[in-house]
Amino acid sequence: MDFVEKYQTVLVLVAIVGGLALGQVPGVAPVADRLILPFLMVMLFAAFTGVPLSRLREAFENRRVVGSSLLVNFVWSPLLAVGLGALFLRTHPALWVGLIMLLVTPCTDWYLVFTDIADGDIPLATSVLPYNLVLQLILLPLYLYVFAGELVALPMALLVESVVLVLIVPLLVGGVVRRVLTRRKGQQWFTQQFLPRLSPLQIVFLGLAIGAMFASQGAVVLENPGLLALLAVPVLVFYATNLGIGFGVGRLLSFSYEEMVCFNNTILSRNSPTALAIAVVAFPDEPLIPLALVIGPLLELPLLGVVAQVHRAIRDREWWPFDPATLFTRG
Repeated sequence: MDFVEKYQTVLVLVAIVGGLALGQVPGVAPVADRLILPFLMVMLFAAFTGVPLSRLREAFENRRVVGSSLLVNFVWSPLLAVGLGALFLRTHPALWVGLIMLLVTPCTDWYLVFTDIADGDIPLATSVLPYNLVLQLILLPLYLYVFAGELVALPMALLVESVVLVLIVPLLVGGVVRRVLTRRKGQQWFTQQFLPRLSPLQIVFLGLAIGAMFASQGAVVLENPGLLALLAVPVLVFYATNLGIGFGVGRLLSFSYEEMVCFNNTILSRNSPTALAIAVVAFPDEPLIPLALVIGPLLELPLLGVVAQVHRAIRDREWWPFDPATLFTRG
């Protein structure tokens, strides 16, 4: 994990504070508003270029882990998102929609870092990644239609347009770049030389997009200083609940330690940048929805760091009951 990745949370906080400060300068807000989408599209291109869609078939070589992960991510987590919103955000519908968008979009990259830190199964985690991406592209509009249609005005045409513009276009461009570079430079160069440069680029442009967002919507934030903090509570409950489910499913299905780490990270990590990009385009009259999604990057990195240490403690103390002979073969 390089400097930019290690201090992602700090960089996001700096972007928020800097954006709020710049937003007080006359004339900055409208310029910042026009920069949000280009920044997000560069960020998503950097994220999607590393997604190996060609590995879709490989994932189901381990049906227990992959099937369980997809069920939790695309059946249980959406229902949990609605329940947590009803419990904590009933009087704040825009934040409720932001919570739904955050929790129904599983991560497509970051969980690999924390799976590796805890000595989990990286090839298995990588094979799950393209399914997470494809299914959220298909299901996010459906989730919003079913769960959020009564909370805020839901312009379905604009929502579909946002999915095409901010997700499918960067995904296609990233796929073309991946194919061209691997053919010309080889898979090893692409994996070892090119991809490591994209992760910092992704974080930098996420920070720029967040800064531009807070610069353009600074007045809304300053008028509602406590609203974003409200979202932290259901997000924390989500992480605690899904971590407990991860350990329970792992024991029930006899996952090895490496499989358990992979499974837990796939059901915990969220794809807040993707949800943020869609919210910016789909809800131009609801600024609190995209602003609410900023809580994701602020909380996710430290929480996943804590979870990685929990996993390592379980391994070191031999608390995981399955495959004891292989627990110490890595790291």
